[in-house]
Order: sequence, then C-alpha cells, then structure tokens
Amino acid sequence: MFGSRKEDLPSPTTAPATSPELTPTKIERQPDSAKTPAARGFLSNEVSIEGDLSFRNELLIDGKVNGKINATGTLIVGKNARIRGEVRVKSVTIQGTIEGNVFATERCVLEPGGTLRGDVESPRLALDENASFLGRAKISANRG
Repeated sequence: MFGSRKEDLPSPTTAPATSPELTPTKIERQPDSAKTPAARGFLSNEVSIEGDLSFRNELLIDGKVNGKINATGTLIVGKNARIRGEVRVKSVTIQGTIEGNVFATERCVLEPGGTLRGDVESPRLALDENASFLGRAKISANRG
C-alpha cells in the first residue's frame, strides 16, 4: 500500500536542478538601471564648484556652487548646500540655500530649513512654514 503510492510521486532526481521554469536566470532579471529610469548624481558637502553646471536626470547637491545651473531634470539642494546663481530646472527641492532666481518648469519646493533669496517662477510652488523665502513668486501656467 505505501510502496505503490511512493512510486506515483516524482523523485527529486527526476527534475533537472537548473530548470528554467523554476530557477530565475540573470537574463530574466532586470538590471538596477532598468528599474530606475534616471541615474542619480551626488555632490557631497566637500565639493565646491566655480562655474556653470548642467545635468539631465537627477542631482543632489550638498556642497557649494557658484554659477548657473541649467538642467532638464530634478535638482535637490541638500541641507548643507549653498548655491549662488540662476537655477533653471524641471523640478527643485530646496533644503539648503539658493541665492539667485529659480525657474522650474514643473515645481519648486522649499522644505523646512530651506532658504531662497531670489525670485521664483514655476507652475507649482510649495513653501513650508519653517522655510525662508525673500523674493517674488510668479506662478506660471503649466506648459506640459
């Protein structure tokens, strides 16, 4: 009775150990770059740049920049960042300090502790009550 039942079940050696249906292969897995459409750049608080800066995707600046920033991506101004110059980006989040005018095609966000000394033009503007803003704001029509 017990012997006939064991014969009906497949033994572990019957199925190949590397069956493609059971074991994912490297070909089936997506690389991290495919999961994240935009690469993230980072400038630490020990970095200081004199001159213009441009990028395409996303950049987190926690250092100092003296010059224009022109980008088609998202800029995150870290808590230690100090930027002097005009900023033209798709989106900007300010946790540190910007001294200069900001032009954002999507949005501008001033988070707690963030400081903006200059004018801002953007379709969306968000200011935290613990942020500092000295300048004029122009809420422009969204051109998307």
